[in-house]
Amino acid sequence: MIRFIIIFSLLTLTANLFSQNTGIFRGRVTDNNNIPLIGASIILKSDPTIGSAADLNGFFSIKVYPGSHAFVIHFTGMKSDTVTVLLKSGQITEKNITLVPYVSELKEIEIKVGKFEKNYEEISISVEIIKADLIESKNTRNIETALDQTPGLNILDGEAQIRGGSGFTFGVGSKVAVFIDEMPLLSGDAGRPIWDLIPIENIDQIEVIKGATSVLSGASAISGAIYIRTKYPGLKPVTRITTYAGFYSSPQNKEAKWWNDFPYIAGTYLLHSQMIGNLDLVVGANLNFDHGYQGAPKPGPMVIDTISNFSDKQMRKQRYRLNFNLRYRSKKIQGLNYGVNGNFLHNNTNMALAWLDDTAGFYRTYPGAAILQNITNFYLDPFFNYYTQTGIKHSLKARIFYLDNEMSNNQSNRQTMIIGDYQFRREYAFLNNLEFIGGLSSQYTSSDAIMYGGSGSPHNTLFNLSAYAELNHKLFQLINLSYGARLEYFQLNDTLRDTKPIFRIGATIKLLQETNLRASYGQGYRFPTIAERYIRLSMGAIAVFENPDLLPESSWNAEIGIKQGLKFGKYFGYIDIAFFAQEYINTIEYLFGFWDPDYTFAIAGFKFLNTGKSKISGIDISHTGMAKAGKHGKVRIILGYNYILPKTLEPDYVFAHDYNPGGNSEFSYRSTSIDPSNNILKYRFLHTLKGDIEYSYKNWAFGFSIKYYSKIENLDKAIEDFEKATLQSGGSLQPILYMDYFYNHNNGNAIMDGRVSYKFNKMHKIAIISNNFMNRTYSLRPLKAEEMRTILIQYTLNI
Repeated sequence: MIRFIIIFSLLTLTANLFSQNTGIFRGRVTDNNNIPLIGASIILKSDPTIGSAADLNGFFSIKVYPGSHAFVIHFTGMKSDTVTVLLKSGQITEKNITLVPYVSELKEIEIKVGKFEKNYEEISISVEIIKADLIESKNTRNIETALDQTPGLNILDGEAQIRGGSGFTFGVGSKVAVFIDEMPLLSGDAGRPIWDLIPIENIDQIEVIKGATSVLSGASAISGAIYIRTKYPGLKPVTRITTYAGFYSSPQNKEAKWWNDFPYIAGTYLLHSQMIGNLDLVVGANLNFDHGYQGAPKPGPMVIDTISNFSDKQMRKQRYRLNFNLRYRSKKIQGLNYGVNGNFLHNNTNMALAWLDDTAGFYRTYPGAAILQNITNFYLDPFFNYYTQTGIKHSLKARIFYLDNEMSNNQSNRQTMIIGDYQFRREYAFLNNLEFIGGLSSQYTSSDAIMYGGSGSPHNTLFNLSAYAELNHKLFQLINLSYGARLEYFQLNDTLRDTKPIFRIGATIKLLQETNLRASYGQGYRFPTIAERYIRLSMGAIAVFENPDLLPESSWNAEIGIKQGLKFGKYFGYIDIAFFAQEYINTIEYLFGFWDPDYTFAIAGFKFLNTGKSKISGIDISHTGMAKAGKHGKVRIILGYNYILPKTLEPDYVFAHDYNPGGNSEFSYRSTSIDPSNNILKYRFLHTLKGDIEYSYKNWAFGFSIKYYSKIENLDKAIEDFEKATLQSGGSLQPILYMDYFYNHNNGNAIMDGRVSYKFNKMHKIAIISNNFMNRTYSLRPLKAEEMRTILIQYTLNI
C-alpha cells in the first residue's frame, strides 16, 4: 500500500512539474475570408508526433516544453505556413494564422470533393461542381433540374446517367451512387434516388464524380457518384424565405392541351440556420403544389381501363418536407462533435410510364401506364466525429430510413433500411505526408411489396457489408498517388450471396502552378437490387417482368485528363479535358420484349437482362470561368461538352428468349435493335452540350442556360413490333404510337432556359425564371413527353 502511495505521488508530481514546465501555443486557423479551416493540422516541426487539429471554429491549443519552436500549419488546397513562437513556462502564447490558396484569384471556384474531402487538384478522376448560387438562381423546384445542367450527366425519369453508363430504367438500379452529407440516398429495394428528400434551400455544393468509383463510393457507383453537401451555420444567423408561383404554357400543338383550368405551380422554401453557443441548428421546410403537365389516361371507345381510370385532378402533385440538422461541439473534449440530422417527407405524386400517342395525346398517359403514389418517408442520421490533436479523425455515421409508398393498382410497398459507416483517417507527416483512410460500411434493407413477388414472397431482404481503404501519398509537393481497395459482400433473402474485391489506382502531377495532369484506373461492381430481380408489375397491356437469374455486373474504367487554370486580364477559370474508356461485363440493360407466353399477365413489357460485354469510350470537356466587367459587373460561365461511343462487344451473344409473335425469339443485340449496323447501345445520346452564363451588374442578374442532346441512335425493335400489334388489335388495345416520332422527330433537342433577378435593400430579391422558354415539344426517351415551357416569379426574403 505504501509503495502504491509513493508511486502515485511521484506520478502526480511529474504531471504537475510537466504542467508547470510547459508553455501553451494556441490560436485560430482561417482563410483570407476569415472562414475557419476545420481540421487544419498544426504540427511541431521537430517532433511530428506532437500537434493539434483545428476544431469546427478553427481554434487549436498545444502544450510544449519552453523554448523557441517552429510549427507547420497545413490544410489541403492552401499554401502551408511555418511559424516560429517563443514559449515560456506556464504562459500562453497566442497567434492567429491565415492560410491562402495556391492562386488567390481562383479561390472563388476552389472546391473540396468526394467521400474523402480532397482538394479538386488532388482528385485523379473527373469531377464537375454545381454551386449553391446556380441552384438558387435557377429556382430549382427539384434537384434534377440543377443536376441536368452538368456536362456528362443526364437525368431521365429521375435516373442519373453518367457518360452513357445506362439507357433508361425509370430510375431503378441506379449505376450512379447518390449521397447527401456522405450518407447514401438510394432506396434499398430499387436503388432509386429519392431526390425529393434533398433540402434544396440549404445546399452548399454538389459534386458529380465520373467513372467507376465503387472503391470510393460503394457498389452503386459503377458509373460515378453524386455528393450533395448541405451547409452548417456560420457566425451570423440566417433566415431565408423563398416563395414562387407560376404556370405551364400551352403546348405548341394546341390540340395537345388537355386542361381547362389554370396549370399552376406554387411553393415555398423556409430555412433557419444559427449557432447557439456550441450547438449548430439548421431547420428547413418545403411546400410544393404542382398542377402537372401530364393528364390522366383517355382510353379509346373499345378499351376498358380498370387500372388507371382516374381523373386529371388526381394527377396533381403535392410535396411537404421538414428537415433539421443538429450538431453539438463539445466544450470538454476538443475536436469532438456529435449530433443528428433528420428529414420527413410526404409526397402525393404519380409515375407516368408512356404517353397516349405522339400527337394530340402527347401530354396524356397511356391506359394502365400511370400509377398514383402517396409516399411517406423519413430518416434519422445520428453521427459522431472526433479530431485528435495529432490530426487523426474518427467518424461514425448511421441512418434509420423508413418508406411507405401507397400505389394504385395494388402495388404498394414498404421498406426499412438501416445504414452504418465508420471511417478512420490520418495523415502521417513524418512519412512524406502519407494519408490513410479506411472504414467499414453496412446496409440492411427489409422490403414488403406485392410487386416483388417474383421471388416467391412479397417479403425480401438485402444485406451489404463492405470494407474499404485508400492510401494517398504526396511526393515533392508535385505528385499525388492514390491506391484504393474495397471488399463487397451481398446477401439476398438468405439464398443468394456474392463477394467481390475491387481496386483502383490514380495519380495527379502538378506540371505547372495551375496545370494538373491526372490518370486513373478503377474497377466497378454492382449487385442487382430487389426490384431488378423480382419486380412483377402489370400495367394493362404493358408490364415489367421479373428475372430471378439476373447476375451482378462489373466494370473497369480508365481515364487521363488535364486541368488547366486560366487567367486573361480580368478573366480567370479552369478548363478540364478528359479521355475515358469503361468496359462492362454482364451489362445490365432494361429491354422491351414479349415475355409472357400466354399473354395473360401482359402482352409485352420491360425486363432487366445481362446482355454481355460492352464498352463506352469518349471525351469530356468542361470550363468554369469568371470575369469582372467594369467596377460593378461580373460574368460567370459554365460550359461542357461530352461525346461517348457506347458499343456492344458481343452483338451476336444470345442472352434471352421471348415470345415475339413475329417469330424471332432469340434475344441478342443484333436481333433486337432497330439499327444494329454500328453496334451502338440502345437509348444513348452520343453528344451532349451544356452551358450556363450569368451577367450581374450591381443589383441585377441575367442568366441563360442551354442543354443539347443529340438524337437517340438505337432502341428496342420490340417497341416497333408492339406498336404493330396494338394497331392490328381491332381496337381492343389502345394503339401505342412512337415509331413515327422516332423516325421523323428524333433529330436532337436544344432546350433553353432564362432568368432575370433584382436585389433591393439587401434583404429582398425578386426573379422571373422561364425553363424551356422556346416551348419546345420534345422527348428524351421513348414514349415520355418532357415539360413544356414554365414561367415562374420567385421572391426571396433574407432576414
